Amino acid sequence: MARPTTRVLALLELLQAGGTRTVAELADRLEVDERTVRRYVRHLVDLDIPVESVRGRYGGYRLSAGYRMPPLMLTDDEALAVLLGLIAGRRAALTTAAGTAGDTAAAKIRRVLPRALAGRLDAVLDSLAFTAEPGEPTAPETAVLLTIADAVRHHRPISLRYTAADGWRGERTLHPYGLVAHSGRWYVTGLDVGAGEDRTLRLDRIADARALPGTFEPPADVDPAQRVLTGFARAPYRHEVSVLVRETAERIRARLPAALAIVAEASPPGGADPDAAPWCRVELRAERLDWVPALLASLDRPFVVERPDELRDSVLAFAERLRDSARRGTPAG
Repeated sequence: MARPTTRVLALLELLQAGGTRTVAELADRLEVDERTVRRYVRHLVDLDIPVESVRGRYGGYRLSAGYRMPPLMLTDDEALAVLLGLIAGRRAALTTAAGTAGDTAAAKIRRVLPRALAGRLDAVLDSLAFTAEPGEPTAPETAVLLTIADAVRHHRPISLRYTAADGWRGERTLHPYGLVAHSGRWYVTGLDVGAGEDRTLRLDRIADARALPGTFEPPADVDPAQRVLTGFARAPYRHEVSVLVRETAERIRARLPAALAIVAEASPPGGADPDAAPWCRVELRAERLDWVPALLASLDRPFVVERPDELRDSVLAFAERLRDSARRGTPAG
């Protein structure tokens, strides 16, 4: 049978998981009666741990909001999940501008873990290798991230001091729809009130953010992640490419990331059999065309170039190089 001290600590761990736990639930988890649960709660209160009693039909016990619990009580799975999450966040460049926060947090967690568990976790981390290089650190300021997140939740407009890619600096008023993490960077997407258009802004280029009075109504069924990816695909580059591909939109999207290409169903080109496989229009932007023929070849489906005309020459040149390479080294005779 577990000692009372062990069960008191088990009660503390249950409360630390968050939310309100009913007396009946706690009694069932601890395998004791409800009277004993109340006695264990008094033990915690005597130790200056702020356990609140919640009255009512769905009442019970919970820890006071914001209470920081020493020592940290984590299971093996929880400790490993937290440490791996800190490492993954740092390598993906998704930490905040306080660059040492992840390291100090990991050090604090290690310091309060039992020695045996800490040693086992260190063995995992020391033997862990990554196949990708760490992401470029482009972390936002913590205050900026938290302010924007709060504005997104409560539909509040925000004022931003922003530095654009061309170096222009100025104030913007934004109705933020959501935060998006993509390829090691944080973005916010929303309505730029001054321009009257949707914008996607990088958080690491925001020097200051503050909430403004009032609220706004975001568009129905808004998908911030899809808006950010579509924005990348429509970014202004030298060439606007449009190609008809005989394939379903679903299969094309499985090959081409949303940040690269916009895919939509389309009518068959002139002369094509309307009863054959469906056609889709693939649109993308490119500074150079030399990589586009290989991309189209990777789809391995019939296609028709709509624009630009230079792409047809690039495709023909790419096909010639493939043919020459395939014939090279063929035995004579």
